[in-house]
Parts: sequence; C-alpha cells; structure tokens
Amino acid sequence: MIGLRTALVLGLVGGAGGFATQCTPRRPPPVVAAPPAPVKAGPEITVITTPVPLDAANPAKIDAGGGFTYAGGLVLTSTNTSRLHGLSDLSVNADGRLTAISDEGDIFEARLQLDAGGKLIGLTETKLRPLPGLDGQPLQGKSHADAEGLAVLPNGERLVSFEGDHRIWRYAVQPDGTWSRPAVAPKPATIFPDNEGMEAITAYPAAGPDAYIVGGEEGEVWLCRLSSECRSLPPQSGPDFTWGLTAFAPFAGTAIATLHRGYDPIRGWRATVRFISDPTLPAARQRTTAALHIDGAMPRDNFEGLALTGPPPGAPAGATRLYLISDDGAVSKNQRTLLLAFDWVAPPRAAAASAQAGQEARSQALSRFVSNETVSLPTI
Repeated sequence: MIGLRTALVLGLVGGAGGFATQCTPRRPPPVVAAPPAPVKAGPEITVITTPVPLDAANPAKIDAGGGFTYAGGLVLTSTNTSRLHGLSDLSVNADGRLTAISDEGDIFEARLQLDAGGKLIGLTETKLRPLPGLDGQPLQGKSHADAEGLAVLPNGERLVSFEGDHRIWRYAVQPDGTWSRPAVAPKPATIFPDNEGMEAITAYPAAGPDAYIVGGEEGEVWLCRLSSECRSLPPQSGPDFTWGLTAFAPFAGTAIATLHRGYDPIRGWRATVRFISDPTLPAARQRTTAALHIDGAMPRDNFEGLALTGPPPGAPAGATRLYLISDDGAVSKNQRTLLLAFDWVAPPRAAAASAQAGQEARSQALSRFVSNETVSLPTI
C-alpha cells in the first residue's frame, strides 16, 4: 500500500491537477466482466493471464538494461472472485510454486507456467484462501488484515508482516498446504505511521537460521531473530522522498535484493531493484552489484513484491531469476496486477569481484574465529 508519502506528493501537485491528469500514463486494464457482488475466497479460482511485453511499441524487446533481460510478464485478473487484488509480496520456490499475500488478508498460490526457453507464459493450480488469525479464523477488518511482507525461513515457516496493526506473525505450513494458527514473532521496537509500516521482510540465513531482515517504507532497516530482539541496520533509502521501500529478497551469501517504488501524478509509477552486497555493513561499505530500473515504456505499477530464484530450465546458465508483483489498489482503477520476470547474469568482472569479496570475508571470519570470536562463516 501507499501512505503519507504519496498523500504528500499528491497534495504538492494538486494545483496542477489538470496537467497531471493529461501527463499521467493511462493503461486501462483488460476488459474482464466482474462478478455482480463480492465472492468468497477460493480455494480454487480461475485466473486469466494476459501477456504483457516489455515495450508495447517493440514487442520483441527483452533488454531491460543493467544486465537484466525480460523473461515474460502477465496481467492477472479473475472473473469468479473479487479478492484477487492488493498482492503485496511473494515467494517462489525451486519447483515454480508461487505464494503471495494480499493487503486484504489472503494467500494466493499458483504454479508458474514457463515455455521451453524459461519464459513466463501463464499460471496453473491457482488458489486463494484467507490468512488465519490467532483464533484460526479469517482476519477481519482492513487494519487487522493488511499483510504487506512475506518471508520463508530455512525450515519452511512463513513470516508475515502487517501494517495498520503493526506486527509480525510466524506460520507453519501443514502437509496439506494449509497454514497453521500464527505465533507472534519479534518486531522492531519503534512506532510506525499507520500506512507506512513493515513493507519489507526477508529471511537472512547469513546471520543464522532464525534471522530475518525487516524494512519500513521510509527505508529503516532492522536485523531480527526469533530468539532475540531486533537491532537497527543502516537504512536503505530510495532516490528521493517520493520513493518507498517495499520488499526484500535473500540473495547469495550476505547479499540481499531491495525493491523501492516511486509515484507522482506527473511521472506515474517507477520501481528499482538493487542487489546489495551486505546490508549489515556501514552504508559506506555496502556495494550495489546490479540495479534494475522499471520506468519509461516498461510495464509499470505499484510494485510491492519481490522474489529471487535460480535459473529455471531454459533460462541462461548461471542466471538469477527475479519476479516482481504489483498491488493494483493504491491510487486509481487504472492499475493492474502485474507479475513480471527478469533474468540477470553477473558480468565476468562482477562475478570475479564477488568471489574475491567472499574469500576475503571468509578469511576475516576465520581470523576472528582463531581469536576466539564466535562468527558464522559466510558462503561464497
């Protein structure tokens, strides 16, 4: 979701409303007949997937810049539920199972459909079910059901961060795929604005099997553990005040990916994904190894969810697959639920630098270990 930051932006440009209306990109959603009244969530639902090119004026274009290539995109709609909206974060596992959570308190699940070249072409096995509350029943009311971030711990448990009623809940997944009643997980000891809370959360195995990183929309970051309190890390800020931090995803070793999205009525939606070498280091020592910018003619919306996987069959060898999902309910009815895929292959220099940095980190860790300090050896 968006909060005070976007309200301020809208207020600043309010006097130029007519100009903004003419300049804001308008991409009407696909014409799909909506049900006459709200429909109860699933579990099984029919989802219509409409392909979307990287550039409508040049459908063959796949170069997204920065070493990223477009691997397909879809507009998601449904005619038999009114609740396929507000998707705020997602995870994708190695066999192509997608799980997303919504700011209406729902879980959306599907299996990715890829062609022989690894390109995203559709979804199958689509389901929608409510997130259970502490009493095992569906969450009631927007302020209590506003799920914004999703993390998968190494043991398979899920962490979900909420805003409105700011909290983090931990769920176990049962053998039949259903989610257990939640347990309360540690959250940062701070006061969040009503609609600018813990948008970003990711497991962080480099700091331990129960470690996770939490980010507020204003860019604040914390390292948390199920077994201890959260501590502050250097912030991950966007290019300017019109941008908000909306998602994290775990990368190799100590690295993570960050997602920021920006909006104003003149330029519309933009998004940027950055690969950060180590978010626990002082800001001056952090490196951005790659960046993907969603702007211009590219499919744009309120991107709030980010997931990384290894290369699926048919994708370039050694690639990192990146998935983005958008929340379609932030500003206007012209928004869409977009699911986009990109592949990134590290250039030879970057790969060598990453390997060298990993070796240096291991050497430093080993040196501290010999000095009787307790550390975790980073992976390469």
